[in-house]
Amino acid sequence: MTATLDEKLQPIYQDVLHRNPGEKEFHQAVHEVLETLGPVLVKYPEFADKKIIQRICEPERQIIFRVPWQDDSGEIHINRAFRVEFNSALGPYKGGMRFHPSVYLGIIKFLGFEQIFKNALTGLPIGGGKGGSDFDPKGRSDDEIMRFCQSLMTELYRHLGEYTDVPAGDIGVGGREIGYLFGQYKRITNRYESGVFTGKGLAWGGSRARTEATGYGAVFFTQEMLKARGDSLDGKTVVVSGSGNVAIYAIEKAHELGAKVIACSDSQGMIVDEKGIDLKALKQIKEVERRRISAYTEFHKHAKYVEDGNIWTIPCDVALPCATQNELNGKDAKTLVENGCIAVAEGANMPTTPEGVMVFQDAGIAYGPGKAANAGGVATSALEMQQNASRDSWTFDYTQKRLEEIMIDIHKNCYETAAEFGAEGNYVLGANINGYIRVARAMTAMGVI
Repeated sequence: MTATLDEKLQPIYQDVLHRNPGEKEFHQAVHEVLETLGPVLVKYPEFADKKIIQRICEPERQIIFRVPWQDDSGEIHINRAFRVEFNSALGPYKGGMRFHPSVYLGIIKFLGFEQIFKNALTGLPIGGGKGGSDFDPKGRSDDEIMRFCQSLMTELYRHLGEYTDVPAGDIGVGGREIGYLFGQYKRITNRYESGVFTGKGLAWGGSRARTEATGYGAVFFTQEMLKARGDSLDGKTVVVSGSGNVAIYAIEKAHELGAKVIACSDSQGMIVDEKGIDLKALKQIKEVERRRISAYTEFHKHAKYVEDGNIWTIPCDVALPCATQNELNGKDAKTLVENGCIAVAEGANMPTTPEGVMVFQDAGIAYGPGKAANAGGVATSALEMQQNASRDSWTFDYTQKRLEEIMIDIHKNCYETAAEFGAEGNYVLGANINGYIRVARAMTAMGVI
């Protein structure tokens, strides 16, 4: 069950369905934005006249190519890779690369579409794009991952550039993969173009706090939502789905702000530690040893591992979905609300289904959608681009301060926009409309291109 669309927007959505068959995640992302834009058409009829929405829904460029590579035993594999350059009205295309077996065009287009609005909300000069491959890095050796990355970049390099398209990491793409990708880009182009990739190592152009940024940003946004209600994270019980980069640093910042994270998960199960998740053990398991979350019980016997467990059944004050899309459905949302949850902020992209979003909004809890709550990652990527452009390197504390300021501004803009359009506290509407207006004004100024 999803909200109905304004009658002027219904034909636009039907056209998206017709032109993009079978891409259910993309359809969901478009519908979620369109259902909030009715009031904008009334206030800004010129955007409708210039068909801004229709133009935003159609990517400026879609690149699909094969990636052949050889494993350590000599067997040849062929994967498919994508780069969707969605909208460059505000700046060069900016968005991560995802390596996961689930990747297909619909996933990349949903992520790229979300990225347009997320990047606009940061207030920084970056457009929206996304890329990835159905390659699965799990269980592969470093050499195999290197050969895959080099093969992928041998095609992709021609579409990139610090003023054109700037990728970063995402699920399955961390510092190791960025290193291999950038190395091949440098080798082919004969240019040390630091600003063409973000998420780089500190020794070769990376930004301090970039690793932590998405998780930290989601928690900063949560703190602002609670502050708007006269509350704070201090003393709150938190559950965080996932145990990758975003989840780990969301846990870290939540602990720093006085909360206690009691559960996290991976694709095979979840850990519940009523004493609070031991971040040092979690980092050792996930960042150093690259093992499953079940290994946590080797460090803490009192902790409980539940295979295929549903983390949303754990009573908490705050829930931070930080794993993947559509991981939190309507039933899960009802369980969270019934168990006393007062705030949800999305560290992942579109992790809550439309039914779940409606449950949260009907219950009146503080709900921060991903395009606002997890914008800290791409915001810090843009800060990395600034440092690369000026041949500079900022301290961790300075970068983190800039990140916090950006997240506070995003919250303020979403909150005030929602109030302006008669929906105070509705961060979904506030984020969508604020991001849309920023992009629409730039597109209008540049003419029909």
